[in-house]
Amino acid sequence: MAKTQLNVRVNADTARTARERALERGMSVNRYIEELVRQDAGEAGQSFVEAAADFMQQYETVFAEEFGAEREGRR
Repeated sequence: MAKTQLNVRVNADTARTARERALERGMSVNRYIEELVRQDAGEAGQSFVEAAADFMQQYETVFAEEFGAEREGRR
């Protein structure tokens, strides 16, 4: 896959943190930032699914009381 150069400006603390985190993971800063962007791009859908699952877990009893076991597929 062809690579494209991207230049960004960040403050010194952010640059230091990026270098430290990349080093901890045994990768270059370029690779670290690339991974972060990929994760962020895929997170929206995953975050929605996790939030929906959490909601359903929190309100499971409310739904059961309102609609009963038959509506939940339990008989």
